[in-house]
Amino acid sequence: MAKWIAKHEAPEPLEGPVVATVTGGTILWFALFVVQLPFYGWFADRGQLWWVWTCAAGGFLGLIGIWYVRGRDAALKRHAAAAAAQAQQGPAGATEA
Repeated sequence: MAKWIAKHEAPEPLEGPVVATVTGGTILWFALFVVQLPFYGWFADRGQLWWVWTCAAGGFLGLIGIWYVRGRDAALKRHAAAAAAQAQQGPAGATEA
């Protein structure tokens, strides 16, 4: 079997409002958890408690996700600022006469 070789460059990854998206998803998981709490007994009677605890786990994992994407976003902004500062200074080793 021959090795697969890409015929063209991969496109740049799409960047969007990642922090807002993860925050919205986390809020949604917690809202689903809270909405299901009054029906805890109903879920327990039918052996379906995993629905409730899946929403709770999604909310708590979303908190970790928010922490992660906020750090990533801050690192990307720091990198962009450093690149802009480097571009303003001009090429390395250039001296003004």
